[in-house]
Amino acid sequence: MGASVSGIVSDVNGDDRSSFRPRLGDIPESCVALVLMNLDPPEICKLARLNRAFRGASSADFVWESKLPSNYRFIVDKAFCNSTINMWNLSKKDLYARLCSPNPFDGGTKVIFVMYRRYWLDKNTGGVCVSISSKALTITGIDDRRYWSHVSTEESRFQTVAYLQQIWWFEVDGEFDFQFPTGSYSIFFRLQLGKPLKRLGRRVCNYEHVHGWDIKPVRFQLTTSDGQHAESQCFLDNPGSWVNYHVADFVVEHPNKSTKIEFSLTQIDCTHTKGGLCVDSVLICPSSIDRKFDHSCKR
Repeated sequence: MGASVSGIVSDVNGDDRSSFRPRLGDIPESCVALVLMNLDPPEICKLARLNRAFRGASSADFVWESKLPSNYRFIVDKAFCNSTINMWNLSKKDLYARLCSPNPFDGGTKVIFVMYRRYWLDKNTGGVCVSISSKALTITGIDDRRYWSHVSTEESRFQTVAYLQQIWWFEVDGEFDFQFPTGSYSIFFRLQLGKPLKRLGRRVCNYEHVHGWDIKPVRFQLTTSDGQHAESQCFLDNPGSWVNYHVADFVVEHPNKSTKIEFSLTQIDCTHTKGGLCVDSVLICPSSIDRKFDHSCKR
């Protein structure tokens, strides 16, 4: 007893004050969680390794729910309707991780995923990106093998692209109906002049059929169910490289209401043929990240 008392006295007298200093582990877990809410997911995961309090706080549902897009319930129902796993039994952290991976739906012709600032998005708001396969688009003449064919390639998220050999009337149309979170969105066509091939294990590109795209520009159009409309023109260039051609932007103001968008890519001047084009997909993403995809082309 005497030794214990004298030990305490010596601490108070300043001989050993280290045991009275507040430590990182003394911070309440609830306070730690409030701090983590304002950090990026990668930063949260790093801090989780500090100690038990940070590790527990980093798994709190309200921390990760703040990182999910506002319409995450709609996304889960849309993307995992045929899943054998009950997604609502997952923690918000695990749910976020699943949504950050590409999630195919509509028979695998569309992919939805949530991206973050480390890759594309703003610091504190998760955003929704959607990629639509060429097989989900309406392409004039696609069933006529004299003009079009489907080419298998590892360069596509969908493992296949539509390849145009030659045609007079070039037209690609698509539509998509979805509940987007509030914000501004950009839409792109992912295209390449030239046919992707592999030769002796190396990537090569066949330019045999590339012609006609430098005569007249292609025309992009976008319309939405709430009356927005935009058009643009662009010459296709950069043979051998995949390019994301910016179609237009649209704004979503009502996140709980479905927005239907219709988009098209045309070159219908029948005074000349055009060919040698790969159509991979259409990408829809928040405009805040479109600099990563936008291609400044000759208009």
